Amino acid sequence: MNFTSRRVTPTCYHPAYENLMIDDISNSFAKYFRLVPATTPELRAEVFKLRYQVYCQETRFENPEEFPNEQEHDEYDGHSDYFLVQHLRTGEYAATTRVILPVADDPHYQFPIERHCQIDRTDLVKPIARNRICEASRFCVSKTFKHRHAEMGTLAGISDESIEEPHTLDERRTFPHITLALFAGLVRLSAKHHITHWYAVMEPALIRFFDHLGIGFIPIGPLTEYHGKRKPCIIAVEDLLVGAKAKDEKVWHLFTDGGKISPPWESL
Repeated sequence: MNFTSRRVTPTCYHPAYENLMIDDISNSFAKYFRLVPATTPELRAEVFKLRYQVYCQETRFENPEEFPNEQEHDEYDGHSDYFLVQHLRTGEYAATTRVILPVADDPHYQFPIERHCQIDRTDLVKPIARNRICEASRFCVSKTFKHRHAEMGTLAGISDESIEEPHTLDERRTFPHITLALFAGLVRLSAKHHITHWYAVMEPALIRFFDHLGIGFIPIGPLTEYHGKRKPCIIAVEDLLVGAKAKDEKVWHLFTDGGKISPPWESL
């Protein structure tokens, strides 16, 4: 998913993903990776470098000539917050995501999804206070941690074909957990900023994949052309966590740090 403000990775569910849930996901992930909030200029530079690698060099979704310093950024980064996933053994940053935050002093501000997609389910959107909604965006995984052949041109790093990579078998089996860990980062950012709902623009296959995990993104408009067909979606953070827990409590454990981070958040 790029879950990007408006771009998402082609992804399909495969029965092999059932095996992702066999181990304790949190412990398995923590053996090789850690979540890092990008709260300093240096860490945000790592975010932008990784985005340049994925968006400009790998997928060519963005023009690399527009970023001579090899750091991809856009107009929304001035009011966004970020998480990174770091590989412990190498120190390399494996993945990143952001939330585009509401602009409190601009009642006419529009998220990318509102600018570029047709939103029909206004009945779902209008009741949500503008300071409680964000857009989950720039969701991407480094090519180093895409260990299957078909993953190399994707953002989220999930596919069906496997090839050998210079990592241990246990590490390779843990790579798909990176996508779930980025969700954990998004939940933490939601708690930090008192966000109750996420916008996201997603490929239909990706919507189905997360639905299988109990995460029910709700389409709120028709397919839109952005590097392929994408659908604007919305989800309540609380519904996401309730659905994930009902499907597999180990996923919920990763998302909420064992229940320590869970809505409702403190009121602003």
